[in-house]
Amino acid sequence: MASKSNPFAFLQQVRSETSKVTWPSRRETTISTLMCLAMVFFAALFFFGADQLISWVLGFVLSVGN
Repeated sequence: MASKSNPFAFLQQVRSETSKVTWPSRRETTISTLMCLAMVFFAALFFFGADQLISWVLGFVLSVGN
C-alpha cells in the first residue's frame, strides 16, 4: 500500500521526473506525423482494394446460381 506523502513533495518529484524526459524536436515530430499519415493512406488504399475484390468475388459467386 502506498504511503501518504506531502502533495508539494509529490509535485516536486513530478517536476524532477519531467525534466528528465527527452522531448522530440519539431523535425522529429513532423517526420513522425507525416509517416503516420502516409501509412494510414496506404492502409486505407489496401483495405479499399481488398473490400472491392471480396465484393466482386462474392457478387460473381452468388450470381452464378441465377
